[in-house]
Amino acid sequence: MTANSTWTPDQPIVSIKNVQKSFGDFQVLKGIDMDIQKGEVICIIGPSGSGKSTLIRCINALNDIQGGSIKVEGQEVHDPDLDKLELRKKVGMVFQQYNLFPHKTVLQNIMMAPVLVLKENKAEVEERARSLVKKVRLGGKEDAYPGELSGGQQQRVAIARSLAMRPDIMLFDEVTAALDPETVKEVLVTIKDLAEDGMTCILVTHEMGFAREVADHIYFTDRGVIVEHGPPNTFFDSAKDERTKLFLSQIL
Repeated sequence: MTANSTWTPDQPIVSIKNVQKSFGDFQVLKGIDMDIQKGEVICIIGPSGSGKSTLIRCINALNDIQGGSIKVEGQEVHDPDLDKLELRKKVGMVFQQYNLFPHKTVLQNIMMAPVLVLKENKAEVEERARSLVKKVRLGGKEDAYPGELSGGQQQRVAIARSLAMRPDIMLFDEVTAALDPETVKEVLVTIKDLAEDGMTCILVTHEMGFAREVADHIYFTDRGVIVEHGPPNTFFDSAKDERTKLFLSQIL
Protein backbone atom coordinates (compact mmCIF):
# COMPACT_ATOMS: atom_id res chain seq x y z
CA MET A 1 0.00 0.00 0.00
CA THR A 2 1.63 3.18 -1.14
CA ALA A 3 0.33 6.46 0.11
CA ASN A 4 -2.20 7.97 -2.24
CA SER A 5 -0.43 10.42 -4.53
CA THR A 6 -2.93 13.10 -3.53
CA TRP A 7 -2.27 12.63 0.20
CA THR A 8 0.14 14.99 1.97
CA PRO A 9 1.32 14.82 5.60
CA ASP A 10 -0.63 17.95 6.53
CA GLN A 11 -3.84 16.01 5.84
CA PRO A 12 -5.20 13.44 8.33
CA ILE A 13 -3.17 10.23 8.29
CA VAL A 14 -6.39 8.42 9.26
CA SER A 15 -9.75 9.83 8.17
CA ILE A 16 -12.95 8.12 9.35
CA LYS A 17 -16.24 9.34 7.90
CA ASN A 18 -19.72 8.13 8.92
CA VAL A 19 -18.48 4.57 9.58
CA GLN A 20 -21.19 2.01 10.25
CA LYS A 21 -20.67 -1.58 11.29
CA SER A 22 -23.13 -4.30 12.18
CA PHE A 23 -22.83 -7.88 13.36
CA GLY A 24 -26.02 -9.46 12.10
CA ASP A 25 -28.90 -7.25 13.22
CA PHE A 26 -26.83 -5.53 15.92
CA GLN A 27 -25.37 -2.19 14.86
CA VAL A 28 -22.09 -1.70 16.70
CA LEU A 29 -20.94 1.54 15.02
CA LYS A 30 -23.58 4.12 14.13
CA GLY A 31 -21.83 6.76 12.07
CA ILE A 32 -18.36 7.40 13.49
CA ASP A 33 -16.34 10.43 12.37
CA MET A 34 -12.71 10.96 13.37
CA ASP A 35 -9.65 12.62 11.83
CA ILE A 36 -6.20 11.76 13.15
CA GLN A 37 -3.11 13.72 12.22
CA LYS A 38 0.35 12.24 11.73
CA GLY A 39 2.14 11.94 15.09
CA GLU A 40 -1.01 12.28 17.20
CA VAL A 41 -1.85 10.03 20.14
CA ILE A 42 -5.56 9.26 20.30
CA CYS A 43 -7.22 7.44 23.20
CA ILE A 44 -10.66 5.89 22.76
CA ILE A 45 -12.49 5.17 26.00
CA GLY A 46 -15.95 3.99 26.91
CA PRO A 47 -17.94 1.17 28.51
CA SER A 48 -17.65 -2.43 27.32
CA GLY A 49 -19.63 -3.03 24.16
CA SER A 50 -19.50 0.59 23.02
CA GLY A 51 -17.70 -0.25 19.76
CA LYS A 52 -14.15 0.84 20.65
CA SER A 53 -12.32 -2.33 19.67
CA THR A 54 -14.51 -2.85 16.62
CA LEU A 55 -13.59 0.62 15.40
CA ILE A 56 -9.84 0.14 15.52
CA ARG A 57 -10.15 -3.32 13.98
CA CYS A 58 -11.93 -1.63 11.08
CA ILE A 59 -8.96 0.71 10.60
CA ASN A 60 -6.71 -2.14 9.48
CA ALA A 61 -9.53 -4.10 7.80
CA LEU A 62 -9.76 -6.91 10.35
CA ASN A 63 -13.45 -6.02 10.38
CA ASP A 64 -15.33 -4.89 7.30
CA ILE A 65 -17.79 -1.99 7.38
CA GLN A 66 -21.31 -1.62 6.04
CA GLY A 67 -21.17 2.12 5.41
CA GLY A 68 -18.90 5.13 5.42
CA SER A 69 -15.21 5.48 4.66
CA ILE A 70 -11.88 4.86 6.36
CA LYS A 71 -8.78 6.24 4.67
CA VAL A 72 -5.17 5.66 5.72
CA GLU A 73 -2.73 8.03 4.04
CA GLY A 74 -5.43 8.81 1.50
CA GLN A 75 -6.12 5.17 0.61
CA GLU A 76 -9.59 3.72 1.15
CA VAL A 77 -9.08 0.82 3.57
CA HIS A 78 -12.20 -1.02 2.46
CA ASP A 79 -11.49 -0.85 -1.26
CA PRO A 80 -11.88 -4.48 -2.39
CA ASP A 81 -8.78 -4.10 -4.57
CA LEU A 82 -6.56 -2.95 -1.69
CA ASP A 83 -3.71 -5.29 -0.75
CA LYS A 84 -4.34 -6.07 2.94
CA LEU A 85 -0.70 -6.99 3.50
CA GLU A 86 0.39 -3.59 2.26
CA LEU A 87 -2.14 -1.98 4.59
CA ARG A 88 -0.92 -3.94 7.62
CA LYS A 89 2.67 -2.99 6.92
CA LYS A 90 1.48 0.61 7.37
CA VAL A 91 -0.84 -0.06 10.31
CA GLY A 92 0.56 -2.21 13.12
CA MET A 93 -1.74 -3.63 15.77
CA VAL A 94 -1.17 -4.99 19.26
CA PHE A 95 -3.94 -6.98 20.93
CA GLN A 96 -4.93 -7.76 24.50
CA GLN A 97 -3.57 -11.30 24.00
CA TYR A 98 0.10 -11.47 23.03
CA ASN A 99 -0.22 -14.36 20.51
CA LEU A 100 3.52 -15.07 20.57
CA PHE A 101 4.82 -18.37 19.21
CA PRO A 102 5.76 -20.31 22.37
CA HIS A 103 8.42 -22.42 20.62
CA LYS A 104 10.21 -19.36 19.22
CA THR A 105 12.59 -17.09 21.12
CA VAL A 106 11.95 -13.39 21.64
CA LEU A 107 14.23 -12.56 18.72
CA GLN A 108 12.67 -15.18 16.45
CA ASN A 109 9.15 -13.94 17.23
CA ILE A 110 10.12 -10.40 16.27
CA MET A 111 11.91 -11.47 13.08
CA MET A 112 9.32 -13.86 11.66
CA ALA A 113 7.02 -11.52 9.75
CA PRO A 114 9.67 -9.35 8.08
CA VAL A 115 11.64 -12.44 7.00
CA LEU A 116 8.83 -14.83 6.06
CA VAL A 117 6.12 -12.42 4.87
CA LEU A 118 8.08 -9.44 3.56
CA LYS A 119 11.07 -11.59 2.42
CA GLU A 120 13.51 -9.07 3.88
CA ASN A 121 17.21 -9.79 4.38
CA LYS A 122 17.58 -11.91 7.50
CA ALA A 123 20.74 -10.20 8.74
CA GLU A 124 19.18 -6.76 8.40
CA VAL A 125 16.00 -7.90 10.13
CA GLU A 126 18.00 -9.41 12.99
CA GLU A 127 19.86 -6.14 13.50
CA ARG A 128 16.55 -4.27 13.58
CA ALA A 129 15.01 -6.84 15.92
CA ARG A 130 17.90 -6.56 18.39
CA SER A 131 17.48 -2.79 18.38
CA LEU A 132 13.75 -3.18 19.03
CA VAL A 133 14.39 -5.53 21.96
CA LYS A 134 16.40 -2.75 23.56
CA LYS A 135 13.76 -0.17 22.63
CA VAL A 136 11.10 -2.07 24.59
CA ARG A 137 13.54 -2.46 27.52
CA LEU A 138 14.09 -6.20 27.18
CA GLY A 139 17.83 -6.22 26.50
CA GLY A 140 19.26 -9.60 27.50
CA LYS A 141 16.01 -11.46 26.79
CA GLU A 142 16.69 -12.06 23.08
CA ASP A 143 17.04 -15.83 23.53
CA ALA A 144 14.29 -16.26 26.12
CA TYR A 145 11.06 -18.07 25.28
CA PRO A 146 7.64 -16.51 25.93
CA GLY A 147 6.94 -18.96 28.75
CA GLU A 148 9.95 -17.58 30.62
CA LEU A 149 8.61 -14.02 30.53
CA SER A 150 6.01 -12.15 32.56
CA GLY A 151 2.81 -11.00 30.87
CA GLY A 152 4.14 -7.46 30.66
CA GLN A 153 7.36 -8.65 29.07
CA GLN A 154 5.44 -10.76 26.54
CA GLN A 155 3.29 -7.76 25.65
CA ARG A 156 6.41 -5.69 25.03
CA VAL A 157 7.69 -8.42 22.71
CA ALA A 158 4.35 -8.21 20.88
CA ILE A 159 4.86 -4.44 20.51
CA ALA A 160 8.39 -4.98 19.19
CA ARG A 161 7.09 -7.62 16.76
CA SER A 162 4.59 -5.13 15.36
CA LEU A 163 7.24 -2.41 15.12
CA ALA A 164 9.48 -4.76 13.14
CA MET A 165 7.16 -4.19 10.17
CA ARG A 166 8.07 -0.47 10.36
CA PRO A 167 4.47 0.81 10.47
CA ASP A 168 3.41 4.45 10.23
CA ILE A 169 0.53 3.94 12.66
CA MET A 170 0.17 1.73 15.74
CA LEU A 171 -3.18 0.48 17.06
CA PHE A 172 -3.39 -0.76 20.66
CA ASP A 173 -6.49 -2.68 21.72
CA GLU A 174 -6.68 -2.70 25.53
CA VAL A 175 -3.13 -4.04 25.63
CA THR A 176 -2.88 -3.85 29.45
CA ALA A 177 -6.29 -5.39 30.24
CA ALA A 178 -4.95 -8.91 30.80
CA LEU A 179 -1.87 -7.86 32.78
CA ASP A 180 -1.15 -7.91 36.49
CA PRO A 181 -1.17 -4.38 37.91
CA GLU A 182 2.58 -4.41 38.56
CA THR A 183 3.37 -5.12 34.90
CA VAL A 184 0.97 -2.56 33.41
CA LYS A 185 3.33 0.36 33.92
CA GLU A 186 6.22 -1.15 31.95
CA VAL A 187 3.97 -1.60 28.92
CA LEU A 188 2.57 1.93 29.21
CA VAL A 189 6.10 3.35 29.45
CA THR A 190 6.95 1.55 26.20
CA ILE A 191 3.93 3.05 24.45
CA LYS A 192 4.75 6.49 25.86
CA ASP A 193 8.27 6.20 24.41
CA LEU A 194 6.79 5.43 20.99
CA ALA A 195 4.48 8.43 21.24
CA GLU A 196 7.37 10.70 22.20
CA ASP A 197 9.28 9.40 19.16
CA GLY A 198 6.44 10.70 16.97
CA MET A 199 4.62 7.46 16.20
CA THR A 200 0.92 7.94 15.41
CA CYS A 201 -0.85 5.88 18.09
CA ILE A 202 -4.52 5.00 18.48
CA LEU A 203 -5.32 3.31 21.76
CA VAL A 204 -8.40 1.70 23.22
CA THR A 205 -7.68 1.89 26.93
CA HIS A 206 -9.11 1.87 30.44
CA GLU A 207 -5.97 3.53 31.83
CA MET A 208 -7.33 7.01 32.44
CA GLY A 209 -4.21 8.43 34.07
CA PHE A 210 -2.18 7.30 31.08
CA ALA A 211 -4.74 8.75 28.66
CA ARG A 212 -4.60 12.09 30.43
CA GLU A 213 -0.80 12.10 30.32
CA VAL A 214 -0.06 11.03 26.74
CA ALA A 215 -3.13 11.64 24.58
CA ASP A 216 -3.51 14.60 22.28
CA HIS A 217 -7.22 13.86 22.03
CA ILE A 218 -9.73 11.67 23.89
CA TYR A 219 -12.82 10.14 22.31
CA PHE A 220 -15.61 8.74 24.51
CA THR A 221 -17.84 6.20 22.76
CA ASP A 222 -21.10 4.74 24.01
CA ARG A 223 -23.62 2.57 22.17
CA GLY A 224 -21.84 2.95 18.87
CA VAL A 225 -21.52 6.72 18.73
CA ILE A 226 -18.92 9.28 19.77
CA VAL A 227 -20.60 11.02 22.68
CA GLU A 228 -17.89 13.57 23.40
CA HIS A 229 -14.28 14.28 22.54
CA GLY A 230 -11.58 16.80 23.25
CA PRO A 231 -8.06 17.34 24.56
CA PRO A 232 -7.41 15.58 27.90
CA ASN A 233 -7.65 18.60 30.20
CA THR A 234 -10.94 19.75 28.72
CA PHE A 235 -12.32 16.24 28.49
CA PHE A 236 -11.54 15.12 32.03
CA ASP A 237 -12.10 18.42 33.82
CA SER A 238 -15.02 19.93 31.89
CA ALA A 239 -17.02 17.09 30.35
CA LYS A 240 -20.39 18.34 29.13
CA ASP A 241 -22.47 15.27 28.28
CA GLU A 242 -24.21 13.49 31.16
CA ARG A 243 -23.15 10.06 29.83
CA THR A 244 -19.51 11.18 29.86
CA LYS A 245 -19.82 12.57 33.38
CA LEU A 246 -21.40 9.36 34.63
CA PHE A 247 -18.76 7.18 33.00
CA LEU A 248 -15.90 9.26 34.42
CA SER A 249 -17.49 9.29 37.88
CA GLN A 250 -17.48 5.49 37.85
CA ILE A 251 -13.85 5.02 36.85
CA LEU A 252 -11.92 8.00 38.24
